[in-house]
Amino acid sequence: MATLSVLLHQIDNGTVLLPEFQRGYVWTRDQVRGLMRSLYKGYPVGGLLLWETEPEMASIRGASAEAGVRLLLLDGQQRITTLYGIMRGKPPAFFEGDASAFTGLRFNVEDETFEFYGPAKMRDDARWVDVTRLFTHGLEPFFQAFAQYPDKLSTYLSRLNQLKNLENRQFHEEKITGPDKNVDVVVDIFNRVNSGGTALSKGDLALAKICAQWSPARKVMRQHLDGWADKGFTFSLDWLLRNVTAVATGRSVFTALDMVSDGEFETALAKSVLYVDTLLGAASGRLGLDHDQVLMGRYALPVISRLLHLTPGGGFPDGAYRDRVLFWYVHAALWGRHAGSTETILAQDYDTAGRAGIDGLIASLERWRGGNLEIRPHDFDGSTRGSRFYPLLYMLTRVHGARDFGTGLPLHAEMLGKLTNLQVHHIFPKALLYPAGYDRADVNAIANFCFLTQNTNLVIGKRAPEDYFAEAEEKHPGVLASQWIPTDPDLWRVDRYLDFLEARRELLAASAQSFLAGLRDGGAVAAAGELPPVAVVADDADDVRSAQVKAMAEELTRLGYADPALDSEIADPVTGRSLAVAEAFWPEGLQAGQGKPVVLELDPEAADLPRLEELGYEVFTSVDALLGYASRRSEAASGEEQDMPIPSSSPDPDHTAFEAAMRSIYDRARSEANYHASYFLSMLAEHGGLATARRLLKSPAVSDGFAALWERGRLDLTVEALVLRPEFAELFTEAETEIARHRLEQFGWSGR
Repeated sequence: MATLSVLLHQIDNGTVLLPEFQRGYVWTRDQVRGLMRSLYKGYPVGGLLLWETEPEMASIRGASAEAGVRLLLLDGQQRITTLYGIMRGKPPAFFEGDASAFTGLRFNVEDETFEFYGPAKMRDDARWVDVTRLFTHGLEPFFQAFAQYPDKLSTYLSRLNQLKNLENRQFHEEKITGPDKNVDVVVDIFNRVNSGGTALSKGDLALAKICAQWSPARKVMRQHLDGWADKGFTFSLDWLLRNVTAVATGRSVFTALDMVSDGEFETALAKSVLYVDTLLGAASGRLGLDHDQVLMGRYALPVISRLLHLTPGGGFPDGAYRDRVLFWYVHAALWGRHAGSTETILAQDYDTAGRAGIDGLIASLERWRGGNLEIRPHDFDGSTRGSRFYPLLYMLTRVHGARDFGTGLPLHAEMLGKLTNLQVHHIFPKALLYPAGYDRADVNAIANFCFLTQNTNLVIGKRAPEDYFAEAEEKHPGVLASQWIPTDPDLWRVDRYLDFLEARRELLAASAQSFLAGLRDGGAVAAAGELPPVAVVADDADDVRSAQVKAMAEELTRLGYADPALDSEIADPVTGRSLAVAEAFWPEGLQAGQGKPVVLELDPEAADLPRLEELGYEVFTSVDALLGYASRRSEAASGEEQDMPIPSSSPDPDHTAFEAAMRSIYDRARSEANYHASYFLSMLAEHGGLATARRLLKSPAVSDGFAALWERGRLDLTVEALVLRPEFAELFTEAETEIARHRLEQFGWSGR
């Protein structure tokens, strides 16, 4: 047994640390509140598991150079890190994560609750005590603060003293000791203890062994990852380790690194970074793939690292060789060569690269595809920017010098001057397609995308193609053909939209096939010099679904959950087949390393949901459902009931008309807009009309119902529109009506 104060002192003097393989801090604020609440009430919070070892036995995070036995936290990191951060007012030396999760905690001495600082609620109320200040300065500063509550002074001080005495709380410790307890054994124990969460990956284990030999390994690798992130490319430690393993061993399994010395690893890492930089330079400068959203086929890069390592000089001997490598890279990405069975496929490709070089890799890819590497129109059937063929559209735009509809200039940074930012433009505006009855998949089809300058996109606005196409072509002859726009004016009408998509897909496929064949055969036209990077942003300002997903992601991040990958393809790990292009994806769970991967898929009919669930993904097809799930998790973690009004089973007579109106918009949405708001109906049954409206207005994101009705052009049937009706004005606060008004105005509804 050890008291908390002793444990914190051991962290201060470097006796208690973390092993290098431990994951970073991932707790949310609600988990912090829940821990403090449980400790304050005297509830059990679990013991600690520590590994007692000499410094040379394991790589240690945040360690000093001092010798001596160390205690490494295996189980209890999140709890002890939280308590250290709160009681010391700073993270421990071994900390990796977001310190805001435990910064600003307050304790209310009146109702004995814990909340994080909110100025409007707490600024002028001395009863909200800064918990960190209590632990760092003791009780004395609060005597004067509580003088205004003479009748409660002794009670308040007694409660603060109870909280301060948590320093003396004892934690049961179990220790793993002995010279036979090496990294392999301890990691196995760690995975068993943490079976409720996500076990360490093979990469985590390999890196733990490497750090035991060369302690700066993780730090140096993160520096390289940060360098690529500064250039707009995001990679993981596991991915970089794949490249190093390929260079150092020619094998795909991380266990191959067991036979690599620290010096050999350091050399292989430096070479791998050079090879990755070489490929990124070629992908950007030759193909225009210059930012993270369009960098396709990330696990093809270790193969190229291996190939360059086997090439004299470690680079591309000439332009023709580079182009053949890029041909292989693009096709490997388009067809999901490395999306499934990663280690098996990588092993095959490493072997091929060693035996037959780039020509062997191309031939092998061709055989794997049944002799077919042809781009066909239906390949552009995908929708959203997460599709594999979105980067191909962008690549064609860059390498062929597609021209801006407004200026007529090629979309090159040096030609655009100050207008170097491009936007993803919907050729047929969403505001025209949704009212015409087209679904989301068709509206967001890749063949409905092109790239324009921000200024041109703004000027075009919501104009119909049959209007602005003719104008653009008259001012800048040939500009439509440069963007693969069918020249038949009949196809520019909204009622011919699907025919337009079909025709444009044919033009895109022919252009892609021609360019890629030129890369292979040496006939691809090279731009004059390298293509300089440009910034690309989406035209999502008027898209309710995009705004809804963005607001949801921001809310979950505020709650302490991990940032999701947006518009992310999820592939079958066995076949490499695309299972979904998720609006949001948490590959390691809402909290990294804890729980199953989480998928938000708003077009369930376009995804293989049974296979996703079979693979262990938690799949949500509704933003409302995902926010509700996260809210329940947070509520359970905090240990307190959600602060929401308890609905009455019998509505106040003054509210009866509003209750009837809420049920009326449900019925009208079903009969007039063919929208069945089942979730909304269940909320009405559980909470009543007024509480349901307030919940929806309080939500950080617009509801699924709001988004669905916007797509149908029926914002008049939303709760927000109902709230603004004059007869219900007295039921809502000024802040609530302002939220309703802002949402409706933001998405183009003026109340008529």
